[in-house]
Formats: sequence, C-alpha cells, structure tokens
Amino acid sequence: MRKTKEEALETRNLILDTAEAVFSEKGVSRTTLNDIARAANLTRGAIYWHFKNKADLFDAMLQRVILPMDEFIATPDLHPEQQPLAYLRTRSMHVVRTLAENPRIQRVFDIVMHKTEMVDDMLPIRDRHLETIQGCLHTIETDFQAAIDKGELPAATNARMAAIGLHSLIDGLFANYVLSPNLFDLMEQAEFTIDNYLDGLANRC
Repeated sequence: MRKTKEEALETRNLILDTAEAVFSEKGVSRTTLNDIARAANLTRGAIYWHFKNKADLFDAMLQRVILPMDEFIATPDLHPEQQPLAYLRTRSMHVVRTLAENPRIQRVFDIVMHKTEMVDDMLPIRDRHLETIQGCLHTIETDFQAAIDKGELPAATNARMAAIGLHSLIDGLFANYVLSPNLFDLMEQAEFTIDNYLDGLANRC
C-alpha cells in the first residue's frame, strides 16, 4: 500500500511538472488534458484520477508555489520598535529575491500573468488572485500608515495610494522580468526602483 501511495504521488507530481511545462509553452487556454497526458506519457484517465478538470490541475500547480505577493502577506507584521519604511523596504526586497532566485516561481508567475485567460472555470482562481492583491495592498498600506504616524512620511501622504504605487512598481518589474529575464538584473533594478520610490515619498513637499 505504501508503494502504491508513493507511486501515486510520483504520478501526480509528474502530471503537475508536465502541465507547468506545457502551459508555459502553449498557454493555458490552448492546452488540453490530452496534450498533458501525451507529454507525460500517461493516459488521460490517469490525469482524471488525480484531477477533476484542467482548472483543478491548474489550481494544484499554483498551490505548489508561494507567488511573490502571497509571500508579501506571509512576512511578519511590523513590530512597534521597527522603522516602518526600512521594514517595508526589507519586505519588498525579500519578495523580489523570492522570485529572482526560484525558476519555478518565475515560470508559474509567467503562466499566470501572460498565458492564462481568467474566464469560465478559471474565475474562482481569478477571484483568489484578486483577494491576494487586496491583502497585499492592505499590508503595504498598513506599513505606510505607520511611517506617516512616526513622521517618516509627510502627514499629507495618502497611504492607500502609496501602497498601490509600490505594488504596481513591483508587480510591473516581475511581469517584465519573467517575460524577458535578460532585459535587466531583477535585484539591481528592484533595489534602484524601490529606493527611489520610497525616497521620493519621504522627501515630497
């Protein structure tokens, strides 16, 4: 029985690995379960034994990685003794490093951003993605508000708008990087962009 369970897990992982590769090559909407089965040298029935449909398989593929903005939410909250802007920078660079150092996360992020149509069976996944964005924005906004309260940012700073701006900068860097990794050095460009954005907010008249 143990061997059977191990074999089943190996088959499941093979399906997920193959789906990730085929989704990356063909796009999600153009990929069928037959495509994945052939690429994995399995029957379509073997895939249905593990997954209800393509959306279920896609969701399982996502669950294997922590995407960057999920990582942002997962980092510890700001402690009272910490400097909010410095900690927000640390948080941001940690998220950047998570993607920069993990090819699988890069590949899955690319699939989600550039090769998936969030319609029909994918709508629940889109809704969870939107929830993640809202959670990430709330986390960043909280840190910005703490920076305002501690006098690190001008009192007139709109914490929500500042959060949307930082999120957009990081998300945009990721989207362009996974599209063309040779376009720029992600860590170097992120450090430059994030530092200039935070400095600009701090020194705004």
